[in-house]
Amino acid sequence: MINKLTVLAVFVTASFAFTTYEPTVNTPAEPTSEEPVEVKAEPTAEEKINLLYEEFAAVNADMPSRVSFTYALTGYNKLETENKIENKLLTIVDFSLPSTEKRMWILNMEDQSILYHTYVSHGQNTGGNMATKFSNTPNSLQSSLGFYVTAETYYGKNGLSLFIDGMEKEFNSKARERYVVIHGADYAKEESIKRLGRLGRSYGCPAVPSEISIDLINTIKGGSALFIYHTNEDYIAKSTYLNSKTV
Repeated sequence: MINKLTVLAVFVTASFAFTTYEPTVNTPAEPTSEEPVEVKAEPTAEEKINLLYEEFAAVNADMPSRVSFTYALTGYNKLETENKIENKLLTIVDFSLPSTEKRMWILNMEDQSILYHTYVSHGQNTGGNMATKFSNTPNSLQSSLGFYVTAETYYGKNGLSLFIDGMEKEFNSKARERYVVIHGADYAKEESIKRLGRLGRSYGCPAVPSEISIDLINTIKGGSALFIYHTNEDYIAKSTYLNSKTV
């Protein structure tokens, strides 16, 4: 009996001798809460417009001023929210510039290209080389400021012409009644500047050089945006399109 117990004890001791001991390692627990993630603020309307201006400027040498562009985009965005834009083009006419400068730009809003940069005339009673007076009154022979949407074409005494519908009651709503349209004119060419020291003037229409008028009109017709800009304080303060908060 003693021999059996001795043999069993030797066997158990030998078994423990060949057993590998692995110490318990206390692994730190995963953190239960994540560090706060910084959320970037949505760009403001002004920041979005500035970014778009830089995108245009990166691929186009001749740009409208940043001020006129900013105002134009503010109104363009509102026209889009009102579902009034069908042709994704934006025409900017800057009547704060003299008529001796090319002050019309036609921008493609889909690929950031400028399709036209050309001369444009103002009304006879709006000023000489510089545009200073504006009106929405029939027979005033003055240009009208603000936002328009291009409409249909027709053939008149100036050839192919384009109706533009004024969107701002106080400033340009009588454009169609006044036959303020886009048309071609020989007096809107550079030759007039050489002869007169300025462009010739219209009855209130934004007239463009006759040699490009047909292609230009066919490009912007049918629901594109037109913005006629000036530093006129009354217009800038009262325009519902310029002072809109819509992005």
